[in-house]
Amino acid sequence: MQEDIDRFLKYLLTEKGYSENTILSYKNDLDIFKEYTHNENTNSVTKSTLTGYIKYMRDKNESDKTISHNISTLRSFYKYLMLTNPKHNNPLKDLEIPKFKKTLPTVMSVEEVDKLLNIDVHDAYSARNKAMLETMYATGLRVSELINLKFADINFDSDTVTTIGKGSKERVIPLGDYAVDAIKEYLNGYRGTLLKTKESDYLFLNNHGKKMSRVGFFKIVKKLAKEDNIQTKISPHTLRHSFASHMLSGGADLRSIQQLLGHSDISTTQIYTHVTNEKLKENYKDYHPHGK
Repeated sequence: MQEDIDRFLKYLLTEKGYSENTILSYKNDLDIFKEYTHNENTNSVTKSTLTGYIKYMRDKNESDKTISHNISTLRSFYKYLMLTNPKHNNPLKDLEIPKFKKTLPTVMSVEEVDKLLNIDVHDAYSARNKAMLETMYATGLRVSELINLKFADINFDSDTVTTIGKGSKERVIPLGDYAVDAIKEYLNGYRGTLLKTKESDYLFLNNHGKKMSRVGFFKIVKKLAKEDNIQTKISPHTLRHSFASHMLSGGADLRSIQQLLGHSDISTTQIYTHVTNEKLKENYKDYHPHGK
């Protein structure tokens, strides 16, 4: 099985152009499956094997989201194997997948976002943090896209940012005035302090003058949220989710949001309509005289 996994991961990198984080996610899922099957030959895996694997994950109290992600990974893996060898066994063909409850993305309120972005710029770190957060909220970029931004990706003539998303798809996204001003302040007054004697094309740097990491960004967001006493549970993509939900609440159409987020399938974007509906229900219960 390991050889098939290695070829699949190489295919995702070279042919599909997936990011390192996405490939690592696939690898982690497949490593768990390989361990469960004791590195069994992929062509020997049966429907019964997969049924047992789902039960195994449930017994480990894995979340529905984790189990669903694992099954999705196995689907992609066996689809690849069938692509390279049409006669290859496909144990997922007649597998009945249990229905999983879809979890809604965590979204901050507009007031919470305002608190998070209300950063007093007084040094290189605060300037960088404000520029990163304003950019993410203004564009809905994925964290991986945000930290990989380079100078050449920002166009101040058109106030846009260009990013390469999943599947190596390029998209150009407008930058609002708040984000533009924050980026300019960071570049003109503070980035050189972080860069020190090094050289880097990356826009957002850590305290060593290197590209900001995903973990580093998440730590910054969590720290600021705690300082601002924001109660919503923060994740790396909370600002991305908030961007989409607030756009939808403000009247933007779903297709536009899909393009801005870089979703290949609009059904992925439609999850934000459920978020908005849930918020409407909360407001109704809170403010309607007979809502409770």
